Amino acid sequence: MCKVSKILAAIGAINWGLVGLLDFNLVNALLGGVPVLETIVYALVGVAGVLVLVGVFKCGKSCKA
Repeated sequence: MCKVSKILAAIGAINWGLVGLLDFNLVNALLGGVPVLETIVYALVGVAGVLVLVGVFKCGKSCKA
């Protein structure tokens, strides 16, 4: 679960970096603009980000590096 969360959080960070720098939404491009799938991906990335953040504040106790 920890590795999956880190991968999803990284994907989200890369996507937002591309949106900010190049105005290119990778999730939208990969999923062909299907709103339901995009919403699911964004929700999973958000949950993963929270899990990774909780792991950071617990000093790696729940998610070992």
